[in-house]
Amino acid sequence: MKLSLQNKIAIVTGGGTGIGRATSLLLAQEGVSVVIAYSCSQQDAQETVKTILDEGGKAIALQVDIANEQSVQAMVLNTVKSFGGIDYLVNNAGITHQLKFDVLDDITSEIWDKLLAVNVKGTFNCCRAAAPYLRIHSGAAIVNVGSIAGETGYGSSLPYAVSKSAVHGMTRALAKALAPAIRVNCIAPGAVKTRWWEGNEDKMNALSGHLPLQRISTPEDIAQLILMLLTADSITGQVIRAENGQTL
Repeated sequence: MKLSLQNKIAIVTGGGTGIGRATSLLLAQEGVSVVIAYSCSQQDAQETVKTILDEGGKAIALQVDIANEQSVQAMVLNTVKSFGGIDYLVNNAGITHQLKFDVLDDITSEIWDKLLAVNVKGTFNCCRAAAPYLRIHSGAAIVNVGSIAGETGYGSSLPYAVSKSAVHGMTRALAKALAPAIRVNCIAPGAVKTRWWEGNEDKMNALSGHLPLQRISTPEDIAQLILMLLTADSITGQVIRAENGQTL
């Protein structure tokens, strides 16, 4: 474990599966106490906590609806009560709705409302609730998990791409609003091998196009970059593309 991260506390939303799980495990291995926030994946969250505890780390799981301000406030207060503060926030929780990109009539108001409520307002809710506690700690940082769809405008669905573009813009705005106390950055993954794409692998490969690195990222790849952004003291307001050269 790295002594520099001992006694740090992190919240990872969507922390029990995919990129969130890989990030939670990596942070715990570095000595960070991790709050694994989940919405529906209770079993996955508890299994991730068990893995961390079995390896000698510290972790708890908390259920949260990030689209609900009161639920987010409760998560933050429970984190502070359990571990004494917050140093890092990883906004990984997000949803999509697989749609044909060129069939606009399939995009209902309900789909728009749900994706924007979780992906955009939910991310903001977490940042706002955690900010007073992050300000107290030297080196505090937020990493938002966006998507290469937010850069290219093309992804699992049009509303998803728009919502992630908003997350990228919010990252830059929050970096200004919360400086100098809190750094805010964003990781924009391309295709990642998670259950997100189960049953839609052909679509994933078509969206990715020809990748110069000829590989699809793993959750562990993205977790390493999230750790880098959490601890890189000179970086804020940046959207880092992790897409194996997709946009070259």
